[in-house]
Amino acid sequence: MPAILPRAVDEAVQGLLRARDTALLSLAGSGDKPPVTIPRDPAREAARRELSKRMYHENDPGLFQRALNAVLDWIDRLLSVAASATPGGALGLVVVVLAVIAVLGALWWRLGTPHRKPASAATLFDDRPRSAAEHRAAAEAHAAQGHWNQALQERMRGVVRALEERALLDARPGRTADEAAAEAGRALPAHTDGLRAAAREFDDVTYGGRRATQASYERIAELDRDLERTKPALASNAHSTAHNTRQGAAE
Repeated sequence: MPAILPRAVDEAVQGLLRARDTALLSLAGSGDKPPVTIPRDPAREAARRELSKRMYHENDPGLFQRALNAVLDWIDRLLSVAASATPGGALGLVVVVLAVIAVLGALWWRLGTPHRKPASAATLFDDRPRSAAEHRAAAEAHAAQGHWNQALQERMRGVVRALEERALLDARPGRTADEAAAEAGRALPAHTDGLRAAAREFDDVTYGGRRATQASYERIAELDRDLERTKPALASNAHSTAHNTRQGAAE
């Protein structure tokens, strides 16, 4: 391209000179008329027509290349302006850019990838019903592979499903983990805090973007085992009432 453009201009100038010489010779051969030169505007128009010929533009850059060159030129001007306005010139601009990148990296490392929180809590179970044993088996399979998020979620589902199977919770579709913990806490008051903590960890992992750990999974698994060994408060109260009634009748 750098070699073609000067050659094109040179050929255009040579063509103009030849046209001028032809005009001068024709005027000189006319006898009594004096020679004249080509005016500026016609000469410019003749040069434009000559340079518009396709032979001079065969190696011109395409549309994409011209757009890319324009973008690069704009970035270069922008960086030049920023460097001139930054103390220390180009070196100062590089330091500022590196500092901004370091701050953004530290924020990302500290806060993690941002997640949009849902407007309302989603349901605990999916559409396919499974037993407590199936949820527990799935949780153990995930735990064996170190998939703690999925393991914690399945274990929490197993906890709630086991309470439903024991009739301590009604099998209600659309229940959230918080609702299950609150309802189960009334039947098992000794585990109210543990149930609420488990529901909070389930929500944080499922909807809050946090990562579960082996320790958090073990806490819910231990809660599941404790609940299996705990008798509901309603049953205990009914047994105590029946015992007191029989004792009173015997007396």
